[in-house]
Amino acid sequence: MKKNTVKQALKEGRLQLGTAFQQLRSQDAIRVLAAAGFDWAFLDAEHGGFDLETLQDLCRIAVRVGLAPIVRVADLQYALIARALDCGAEGVIFPRVEDPAALERAVSWTKFPPLGVRGMGLTPLHIDFEPAGIAAIMEHMNREQMVVLQIETVRALEARDELLSVPRIDAVMVGPVDLSISLGVPGEFEHPKMLAAVEKIVESCRAHGVAPGAQARSIALAERWKSMGMLFVGCSSEIGMLYEAAKGIASKLKG
Repeated sequence: MKKNTVKQALKEGRLQLGTAFQQLRSQDAIRVLAAAGFDWAFLDAEHGGFDLETLQDLCRIAVRVGLAPIVRVADLQYALIARALDCGAEGVIFPRVEDPAALERAVSWTKFPPLGVRGMGLTPLHIDFEPAGIAAIMEHMNREQMVVLQIETVRALEARDELLSVPRIDAVMVGPVDLSISLGVPGEFEHPKMLAAVEKIVESCRAHGVAPGAQARSIALAERWKSMGMLFVGCSSEIGMLYEAAKGIASKLKG
């Protein structure tokens, strides 16, 4: 059964580069990102328009080509979280988390008993038809699938140590846009308030053994996050990359 190379690399303190995947319903776009050298992509079921069938198709091709698919669910609901994993996601991202009790309950939905309460409905497709018993499959999925917490409000920032004390959180992905809005400096990612908040999050992640990370809209901001100790770093999106590359070509050739 396939190991989660992103999860293992983060445990070893190695940078894992990802990107947002929000709009294109294209398996070939997933293949492009893998060939380009990205380690993971978060399939955005919070702000994107993907339905479950699309998520399943994207997850399956991503696993095949070595790009870890991590689904950002729309809300902390059992049906959204468990079904994202049933679609083949190698992890889930929880948005807008502020309450440790709600987080702990949501984490339990990602794990099979005895670690959680997720219902078992996996098929041989999930393990490429390897011969394995139910107990072995459950143990493997519990060990390999990732849980990523988003910190994107002042309230979550203040409760970060309580949130990060919840067992089985693998990584944090700071939501910089929403966090900057909550801090009163919308879109000012280099503002002292924003940088101070990110530094606090990184310090708390290290203290709790959780990989710190953040999404960035530009290479410059991603480099900033790296310099601050981020390991789970997302940069741009499939639409952003297509637009920037296309714009650059058109601008040069039209002169």
